[in-house]
Amino acid sequence: MTAHTAAKPAHAHGAAHGHAHREKPVRLDRKNGAPEVFIFFALLIGGLSYTIWSIWTDVQAASPGELTFAPFMLLLLALLIALGFEFVNGFHDTANAVATVIYTNSLPAHFAVVWSGGWNFIGVLVSTGAVAFGIISLLPVELILHVGTGAGMAMVFALLIAAIIWNLGTWYLGLPASSSHTLIGSIIGVGIANQLIQGKSGIAGVDWGQAANVGYALLLSPVVGFFAAGLLLLTMKVLIKNPALYAEPKPNHAPPWWIRGLLVLTCTGVSFAHGSNDGQKGMGLIMLILIGIVPTAYALNRAIDSTDVAQFRALASVTQASLVKASNGAAAPADPRQALTDYVRDHKLSPETVPALAAVAGEISTLVGNHETLAQVPAAAVPNMRNDMYLASETIRLMGRQKEPTFDTETSDNLSAFKRALDNATKFIPLWVKVAVAIALGLGTMVGWKRIVVTVGEKIGKTHLTYAQGGSAELVAMGTILAADMYGLPVSTTHVLSSGVAGTMAANKSGLQLSTVRNLAMAWVLTLPVAIILSGGLYILLRQLM
Repeated sequence: MTAHTAAKPAHAHGAAHGHAHREKPVRLDRKNGAPEVFIFFALLIGGLSYTIWSIWTDVQAASPGELTFAPFMLLLLALLIALGFEFVNGFHDTANAVATVIYTNSLPAHFAVVWSGGWNFIGVLVSTGAVAFGIISLLPVELILHVGTGAGMAMVFALLIAAIIWNLGTWYLGLPASSSHTLIGSIIGVGIANQLIQGKSGIAGVDWGQAANVGYALLLSPVVGFFAAGLLLLTMKVLIKNPALYAEPKPNHAPPWWIRGLLVLTCTGVSFAHGSNDGQKGMGLIMLILIGIVPTAYALNRAIDSTDVAQFRALASVTQASLVKASNGAAAPADPRQALTDYVRDHKLSPETVPALAAVAGEISTLVGNHETLAQVPAAAVPNMRNDMYLASETIRLMGRQKEPTFDTETSDNLSAFKRALDNATKFIPLWVKVAVAIALGLGTMVGWKRIVVTVGEKIGKTHLTYAQGGSAELVAMGTILAADMYGLPVSTTHVLSSGVAGTMAANKSGLQLSTVRNLAMAWVLTLPVAIILSGGLYILLRQLM
């Protein structure tokens, strides 16, 4: 699996398999014109300018003059790396959406890429943010609580740089690996390294349940894609007797209108879903950076009005009373925050957990009660208040997931309402963050698409992708995204689409290029361990430097 082999031009690769004489049905060698280059740099400069202006105005509104030159430069560097991750994510995952429409002549290559980038952009803008904060919850809790320290910044830099390195490497080799699995592997690596530095077992710093889910997805995604797409192709052959659907596309000839419409629809759907899902990963990390460096402006949702704050205070007080009753009057531990931190980290309920949650809920009620709005909270008190809210929210979430302890209906309802109020106060994403991530992902989609598109379209099967094969693979990929979003499954669309193309080739008896399939499988298997090692090593190094 060398760069020379993987990046070999398509005509040379075709010669190796005895079909270089064929006229290429699609052209990918068109150069970008001056208008396209101008639009790219205009969006890039405009996005960066809007981001800097938004940060400065937010900080000035929160506490004039707080952000001095050094932390401002650190913030910009961290944001550039986070947006760089989304940029690489964009051109790394483009093949999920555009490979089939390009290689079936459903859309011209450059139009397809711009179309996909536009829907990636829209997907990011309308996303809810749930995935963003789901990613944050996988990080070591003690580093989240102290993200503004050297250790917290080392965590953010390490996992982002590790993910970028692996994504760039697999992209350069033309291998469509999963950016989601890369990022989760990086998070696991940081968790293990952080525990080892503290002299503890590396096992305690990792959400191994989530890691197991990723491992299952690595095994199941290719199998699901391979067999589902192959079965769909065979079903189409039985039901639709149109030979043109199963033949190699003619140069400059589009497929029948209905298959073309289906391919464009699935391209649009996959692009939109990719933006709304993958774009949120960058958002979550950017919010973590903002909370660490400028907590006064971003740790609490300053837009919550006084009426909501009053309801929040009442909910905290009622929840405290319910928890005190549920704990049968047991005394809270001397350090309730540490008790909740241990629970969130280890996922082990102790007799101290419920009394500790009651104590923290009471403190939140008192802190919030001192102010009419969250915008009035003094800068010095913001980090502690935000940490208390985060610990309480994560504790309630884990209790619900583990279904213990068992509470009565009233207490359960109070906890659910209290958690929603906590999340409303801490889990928010400013518009400019969405715009910045949307631009980064959209521009990335338009830049580095060709390497992986060529792999999916030309190097998996021994024959050219047919209309029916492209439709089958893309329909399975789109259905997989919808199922993943609906049930919260960590399935890789990258794996499903690539293996789906392979499945249609096998079902069509077209033959597979085993060297490509082997390299793909190797990259998918190595993603998790390499990301873990990279991020863990970088975290240890950066801890020494920071």
